[in-house]
Amino acid sequence: MAAVYVNNLLINSGSDFSQSFTLDSADTNSSFDLTGHTVAAQIRKWSGSSSATSFTTSIMAPATSGKILLTLTATQTENLKPGRYVYDVLVSSGSTVYNIINGNILVYSGISSAP
Repeated sequence: MAAVYVNNLLINSGSDFSQSFTLDSADTNSSFDLTGHTVAAQIRKWSGSSSATSFTTSIMAPATSGKILLTLTATQTENLKPGRYVYDVLVSSGSTVYNIINGNILVYSGISSAP
């Protein structure tokens, strides 16, 4: 697995959120084959916080494309207070776990209510 990729995100409170990533293999210079892997991702106010919001994560077909998708529902983002957060994305296969993506998230307060 390659080095950790840093990517900062923006989330609008009260809106559905999704972000896709394509992982590349440093060994083969092509898409990382995610066959047999699982993905997990969380948001926390700071890295040591015991409170977290988990993304719904999925590996997009075909798994050999190296694409993952992170999503949050409008209800989940509405429950995030405006401000700065941190997040990371972990990929695991068996007992091996890779921290592949991390960064900051800026949550903006919504102005309008859902129609």
